[in-house]
Amino acid sequence: MLQVMVPLNYTEFIDGLTYLVNNKFIPMSRIDDAVERILRVKFTLGLFENPFADYSMTKYLGCQVSQTSSRLTIIRNANLYLLKQEHRDLAREAVRKSLVLLKNGKSSMKPLLPLPKRASKILVAGTHANSIGYQSGEWTIDWQGSSGNLTVGTTILSAVEKTVDPNTQVIYNENPNQDYLKSNNFDFAIVVVGEPPYTETFGDNLNLTIPKPGPSTIKHVCGSVKCVVILITGRPLVVQPYIDTIDALVTAWLPGTEGQGVTDVLFGDYGFTGKLARTWFTSVDQLPMNVGDSHYDPLYPFGFGLTTTPTKAT
Repeated sequence: MLQVMVPLNYTEFIDGLTYLVNNKFIPMSRIDDAVERILRVKFTLGLFENPFADYSMTKYLGCQVSQTSSRLTIIRNANLYLLKQEHRDLAREAVRKSLVLLKNGKSSMKPLLPLPKRASKILVAGTHANSIGYQSGEWTIDWQGSSGNLTVGTTILSAVEKTVDPNTQVIYNENPNQDYLKSNNFDFAIVVVGEPPYTETFGDNLNLTIPKPGPSTIKHVCGSVKCVVILITGRPLVVQPYIDTIDALVTAWLPGTEGQGVTDVLFGDYGFTGKLARTWFTSVDQLPMNVGDSHYDPLYPFGFGLTTTPTKAT
């Protein structure tokens, strides 16, 4: 009983491993060690006595009622669309608590966040503003994930529209040019950019830059309008070149289907409380870099995160 994550060419792996063991490249004790650890976990979990899951709990998993059938259609994915409202509320809470505020205002005396819900006209821009797939990342419906609204949920754009005052005009333009920005009088802009979904070696990247057209969207929008940039990413990216242009910067990681958790803190219903669980580098030339290293000089250190105070509407 040896567990190996080789989904397609497993027969080749078995033949290769057998050859390496038979020819003394890999000792049999190494195989025994791997098998022993897997068996220990399975015995601890009681899988040999109770090998099947408790199916009475499936009613709590991600379900949606099909519009074309009276039967219940079950959708299983890494984020699990949760029919029970309390489950979705919990997921939304996890989102707002995990967001990390990296910058708030061109100076500490003039913070941009929280944003006002009542404004004349606001702009929402960026490739990741209206995509459940991008918010959810990899292992969502598909191994590598996908773009678009591939499952049920709330995009950040939709969450903004639901959160602001009914008289506030929300304009969505994924990548506006300079002429468009000059011809409109926006009170502020929300720019949502980041990485496409990836997992395993598909995510290998030596540059760790924000993919195009993210950088140009940031420069155009934030160079013309007061802006907050929201990063959708599973890891720190190079942001130092844009810091001076950006008014506020938030890393939302991969918030999944509950985009309303982002606007909960963006517009002040809740305060920012999240802290970095890893060091945010200035340049990839610094990597690897960890707390305690002699060359530790990050853009944002481990544990960093600005806070805000909730502002309830009167």
